[in-house]
Amino acid sequence: MKVIPLKEGDFFTNNTKEFTLLTNENWNQLSGIKMSVQPFLIITEEDYILLDGGIGWKNEKGQPIILQTLEKENIYPHQITKILLSHLHKDHIEGIINKTESGFEPNFPNAEIFIQKRELDFARSNPGNYSFDFDTLEKMVQLPNIVWMHSDDGNISRAVSYQVVGGHTPFMQVFWIKENNYTVFYGADNLPQESYLKYHVAYKSDFDGKKAMRLRQQWQAQGQKEHWKVLLYHDLEKTVIQL
Repeated sequence: MKVIPLKEGDFFTNNTKEFTLLTNENWNQLSGIKMSVQPFLIITEEDYILLDGGIGWKNEKGQPIILQTLEKENIYPHQITKILLSHLHKDHIEGIINKTESGFEPNFPNAEIFIQKRELDFARSNPGNYSFDFDTLEKMVQLPNIVWMHSDDGNISRAVSYQVVGGHTPFMQVFWIKENNYTVFYGADNLPQESYLKYHVAYKSDFDGKKAMRLRQQWQAQGQKEHWKVLLYHDLEKTVIQL
C-alpha cells in the first residue's frame, strides 16, 4: 500500500465558507479559520483510491492542482478507480468535476464515486447552507459512475471498509484501508488535524460536536492498539500521523 497526500494549499475560510489561498503576503492579514485542503491517494494491490476530492483549486494555467500533483507522481486521471466521499461539503467534492465553458467534465472519468445517499438528502434539505456548493453537487451526482451507499457500515472491497458515524455532518462516513498488516484510517472532518486528539473539545462547527469528540477518543484508543496511520485532511503542517 502507498499513501500519497495531494495537498491543494493552505486556505482561509470566512463565515460564508468562501476560501482564500494563503500566501506569505496575506498570512498575517487574515484572521479566522486557517486550514489545509489535502485529499489522499491510496494505492492498493487492486485500486487507485481517492479519499475525498478537494476544493478544485487551479494553478496559473487553469489546471486543477490535484491533477498537477498526481502527474508529478506519474499517475494520471484515468488510473483512479474509486473515489470515496466522506461527506459533501464543497471543499471535499469540488475537485471531482471541472467546470468548462460548455458545462462540466469529470476529472477522473473511470472512477466509481461512492456517496452516502442520506448525506445527499441532508444537503438538499438545507439549501441555504454555505458549506455546500449546490451547483457542483448537482452536476456531480449526474455522473454515470455514482455508487449510492445506503448501509451504516460495510466493505467496499477486500481492503476498504466504511462506517457512517455522523458528527461533523449527520451522515458523514469514515474509512479504513487494510492491506498486508497495515491500517490506514481516514476520519475526515471528525479528525482533520492532529490537535483534535490533544484537546478534547466539542466544536460548534460540527453538526454534533459531542459525538465527534467521543468518536475521536474511541479512535485514538483503538488506533494506538492497532497502530493505525491516520490521514489528516485539514492539518497545516502534517499529512499522516502514526498512532
